Amino acid sequence: MPLPDDFLPLHDIPDPLKAPLERTRERLAEALGEAERLARMTGRDSPLESWLGLAESRREQLARVLAVSDFVAETLVRYPDWLVHLDVNGELDAAPNAEALRDWLVERLDEAEDEAAMHAVIRRFRCARMVGIAWRDLTRPGGIDMWATSAAVARLAETSLEAALTWLEDFLAPRWGRPAKRRDGSEQRLVVLGMGKLGAGELNLSSDIDLIFAFPENGDTEGGRKSLEHQEYFTKLGQRLIGALDAVTADGFAFRVDMRLRPLGDGGPLVGTFNSLSGYYQDQGREWERYAMLKARPVAGDLDAGAELLAGLRPFVYRKYLDFGAIESLRELKGMINREVRRKGMEGNIKLGPGGIREVEFVVQAFQLIRGGRDTELQVTSLKTALERLPELGLLPAEVVAELMPDYVFLRDLEHVLQALEDRQTQNLPDDDLNRERVALALGMEDWPALMACLDEVRARVRRHFDAVIAEPEEEVEEVADETAGGVPLEQWRALWRSELEAEEAAVLLEEAGFADPGVAARRLGTLYHSRQVQGMQRIGFERLEALMPLLLDAIAASDAPDTALERVLPLMESVLRRTAYLALLRENPDALGHLMRLCSASPWIAEQLARYPILLDELLTPETLYTPADKSRLADELRQSLGRIPEEDEEAQLEALRVFKHAQTLHVAASDIAGTRHVMKVSDYLTYIAEVILEAVLAMAWKHLTRKHGFPALADGSRAGATPAFLVVGYGKLGGIELGYGSDLDLVFIHDGAPQGETDGRRVLDNAVFYTRLGQRIIHLLTAVTPAGALFEVDMRLRPSGNSGLLVTSLKAYADYQRREAWTWEHQALVRARVVAGQAQLAEGFEAVRREILSRERDAQALREEVVKMRHRMRDHLGGRSGEGEFDLKHDPGGMVDLEFLCQYAVLSLGHETPALLEWSDNMRILETLESTQCLRARESQRLREAYLALRSAAHRASLTREPARGRSDTFQDHRRAVIETWQRLLEPGASSE
Repeated sequence: MPLPDDFLPLHDIPDPLKAPLERTRERLAEALGEAERLARMTGRDSPLESWLGLAESRREQLARVLAVSDFVAETLVRYPDWLVHLDVNGELDAAPNAEALRDWLVERLDEAEDEAAMHAVIRRFRCARMVGIAWRDLTRPGGIDMWATSAAVARLAETSLEAALTWLEDFLAPRWGRPAKRRDGSEQRLVVLGMGKLGAGELNLSSDIDLIFAFPENGDTEGGRKSLEHQEYFTKLGQRLIGALDAVTADGFAFRVDMRLRPLGDGGPLVGTFNSLSGYYQDQGREWERYAMLKARPVAGDLDAGAELLAGLRPFVYRKYLDFGAIESLRELKGMINREVRRKGMEGNIKLGPGGIREVEFVVQAFQLIRGGRDTELQVTSLKTALERLPELGLLPAEVVAELMPDYVFLRDLEHVLQALEDRQTQNLPDDDLNRERVALALGMEDWPALMACLDEVRARVRRHFDAVIAEPEEEVEEVADETAGGVPLEQWRALWRSELEAEEAAVLLEEAGFADPGVAARRLGTLYHSRQVQGMQRIGFERLEALMPLLLDAIAASDAPDTALERVLPLMESVLRRTAYLALLRENPDALGHLMRLCSASPWIAEQLARYPILLDELLTPETLYTPADKSRLADELRQSLGRIPEEDEEAQLEALRVFKHAQTLHVAASDIAGTRHVMKVSDYLTYIAEVILEAVLAMAWKHLTRKHGFPALADGSRAGATPAFLVVGYGKLGGIELGYGSDLDLVFIHDGAPQGETDGRRVLDNAVFYTRLGQRIIHLLTAVTPAGALFEVDMRLRPSGNSGLLVTSLKAYADYQRREAWTWEHQALVRARVVAGQAQLAEGFEAVRREILSRERDAQALREEVVKMRHRMRDHLGGRSGEGEFDLKHDPGGMVDLEFLCQYAVLSLGHETPALLEWSDNMRILETLESTQCLRARESQRLREAYLALRSAAHRASLTREPARGRSDTFQDHRRAVIETWQRLLEPGASSE
């Protein structure tokens, strides 16, 4: 029975496509008739019966697919029985998994006796699978979208590569043997890295596959008739693998293979050792190769060894710093592509043309190259995954991704349809009416004009987002200058920087730009420009500096105090002349320059921090966090994530991460302080939170380090410590009082609860005393070790029992005994400000009980008063009285912060036995509030003391930021000092005269 004329439903087929579809039906009918006759002759089943038994819905799908794809039509005409097999396998509705693909192909390859037979098997296998993939892409059954289609093609390519490689290894083994084992005894195979969209697992419907071949170690093959050096063996094996997929035979080809991404391209060896590849990328790797390696993924051969190779290359691809130099490289690469597009008249190309596929990929890959070293979540080969993560990391607004993602899918869907027409790699739009109708039908568009209108909108959106990320920053600044009356053109600033202006011209330019002393400013710029450091820069660095300086000078001129900004910013420029990624960062982010001017103009301390640690410039890129310090829970989460990206054994990287975290978070606090968005109490709170979070992390690191070596110590109650550190870090002084300032050191005491005669339970046993001492030493080392990012904190341990002559770490029992029997009054004063800042909760309760016990003792009021006054006078004699005429030392002079602290300590020690509420707090403000609420101080007196303390603390913070001595004008603080002195005299020195 022939194929009926009405076999293919035409009700959804546009009129222009019906006649071509009828011709295709006729050819299929002939092919099926021939297959029917052959079946009768051989006694096999005829595919015609199965075709006639297709359901109406399946025939509708067939009509749609055949109307669009000549590739599918030609394949089914040649192999009409394939449709039946694909239907039975379920491939018309769902993609087979990798295991099924592998099993099918290996079963067929088992019958191949030579390479020609192997080539035929792979090509027919690929062709059949591609019919199924194209069918699903054009009919879109449930769960099938562009991503599923591209993943299916990638999976097919990987399966074909692995099966062909395994077959070739077995086929060639009798002749050449197999590679010698690696030095560690493991087997050695070829490593096949998939690059581009294959590496991403997002291949086109008809795409080249970009590959790089490598092998682990040199040696000679073993077990064959002839031994070959590994280099020769893997080269021959690689050549045959390429031929297995790429060679054109009577069955066509499987996949076109492109090897040009390997080191030195076509001029380099086909395959290289791991060492040779690592050496190449380290010494000669170019920026475009970093871009290419973003997508590298082991796809065949020894996958574990491939992962090992890529791990070694990761530092080449992903920089530790924010690498805005990558944008320049992408911009240059895109410029080359644009020139080629214009030269060849390819503006309509949906991949390379404006607003095309490549521009979406450039946007995503720009963020991966710039931030992938820091935000390791971006170290993925999949564009889809990377794009989805950009909003989570705060790098692209969610609404931008919500446009880019569907627009990219639309462009890739269109690309797939163009390639499905003839199984040909193309991204050019058709210029004939018939193929335009086919493309419109495949994409569900009413007609070609409707499709083009949609495409124009998509490309316009993509181009807009691409320009926002990749566009030249000078364009933004020039636009602003054009809109602002009196704006200086960037060319003028460039001429000034290059010393091309006459002295008079330079003076006029600087004066009109708002500089108070143009001569000094011009000399500073000239000194830097002609310095040996600048003139000796390498080309790329000098070009980046030349591009940045006009923008920098424009930002300086726009600041409130140009002279001050220039004086403070130029040292930063000098510090980054050899670290040109930061020059690129500032050039690519004009808004960051504005924040830099604001902060440096307000604070020389911030300017110094940025010059010492340029990595902090990264923080200028996110003003929403720059001026909004994180609370303690968010700080802990951020630090946990930062340390979680670093291998536990890499202590150097952990130390560096801790220091960068501390500097960055402190900068956030200082920026919010300068902006006036944080009360002085909050500033200290945030600085204290930073210290606490770091101490918790350092304690955990030190505990893990010691217990991994020595096991867990025995505890005083007879149990054994576990993963949670059985240890306390107690903060005294400003840390304990929640009053840290910029640059404050940490007064610490270490307490444990180990068994006095106990020991650890590990392979290298230590006495508890030695274990806990080493733990304390380790903590101090982690806090004070100097790395390129400096130290975390200075640590002062002198407040521990017996001071510097005492043990570094004390048991809770010994600590309690010391406080009860041996501690001086001043040590009990210090205890008022003590609190647990890190460590085990149960042990912290024990410490708090000891603290309450000691502070709640009833004391002889007169003796206590004399001791406190005596200690205060001794400190004042040693540290006070150094202020100049009309000045006042905020801390040490009478009426200063130390007087207030002593007042609070005296109040707690003298009243704690009858006013337990005073024992709750370690900070002065809440002690003063409690004195008022318990009626130990009059409300007005307490309020004046609190106001005085806030004013003094605020001035001290400001002095730190402005790098000035902690002094104020006596007349400015007269009322505050009087309030403190009056209370001091009333409570502690009734007979003393007022100062």
